Amino acid sequence: MSVYPGEMGISFNRELDFEYGRVDQVSPLIRRVIANNPGGFTFMGTGTYIVGHGNVAVIDPGPNDAEHLAALRQALEGETVTHILITHTHSDHSPAAAPLKEETGAPTYGFGPHPSGDIPIYSASERAALAEAAAEAEKTGKTPPPKEGSDRDFVPDVVVHDGDIIVGQGWSLEALHTPGHISNHLCFALEKEKTLFSGDHVMGWSTSVISAPDGNLTDYMANLRRLLERDDEVYWPTHGAAITDPHPYVRSLIEHREERTRQILARLEAGDTTIDQIVAVLYADVDKKLHPAAGRSVLAHLIALANQGRVKAPVQNEWLDGQWHLL
Repeated sequence: MSVYPGEMGISFNRELDFEYGRVDQVSPLIRRVIANNPGGFTFMGTGTYIVGHGNVAVIDPGPNDAEHLAALRQALEGETVTHILITHTHSDHSPAAAPLKEETGAPTYGFGPHPSGDIPIYSASERAALAEAAAEAEKTGKTPPPKEGSDRDFVPDVVVHDGDIIVGQGWSLEALHTPGHISNHLCFALEKEKTLFSGDHVMGWSTSVISAPDGNLTDYMANLRRLLERDDEVYWPTHGAAITDPHPYVRSLIEHREERTRQILARLEAGDTTIDQIVAVLYADVDKKLHPAAGRSVLAHLIALANQGRVKAPVQNEWLDGQWHLL
């Protein structure tokens, strides 16, 4: 266990025993195959979960990548996929649902298509980072590092609501609607093993990016607190290792966000007015390539504070580069 730079008091587990494409039996009912799509949002890659034996569910089939799909085919050989479950519609989670559905005939399950409120507005620092990555890629011939994009093609065959029970052969999964990271995020609880597939809502290697305006800090905090009311004994995030003592970890995430809010208020009181100014101080020890993502989370905090009547926000199309002030 180690504390990731810039994240106060959270013990992140950045160790993971795996090989790309290998199927690992991680519990009696759960297997995992990790896609070779490492990056700043995906850690070592997308962990696709297979639940059950014989007739199985696949959770988060991942990117539409030929090697990953081939590894899934091998892992599923001799079995029937009866359900394809999607935690949310970021491009590292849901695109492979389409070819997997075509090959298996299994229906897809999700909260809904990608939210229309997830508007791709970029700050000046984000535009600069994208331009720098593109220039570096052209210069070196290497592909730019993956970023957390949107899968706007996914539409679930079965719309899943909070509390719905999805039943398969020898297993059942309860859906929890957990908006915050993104508004259509779901977690899935495997009651038989007291396990929660936590998607990107709770990850053991990093905090989640709350990418406003669709990402919502108030919802995120409420859904962290909701998990404290449950008796799940282990979380399997889509990225990284299992979280085996979840309640203390979730409490540390809550405390971290509360402290971050206090820090942002202190920066506003000190005279900072823009997100870039706040990020430069609060994330000084974090790789500058991650500052645009940090800015998205700072924006989520500022919007929550504005909704509480504690800060004055600029007009919406200037949220990322405009000036914020204490009230």
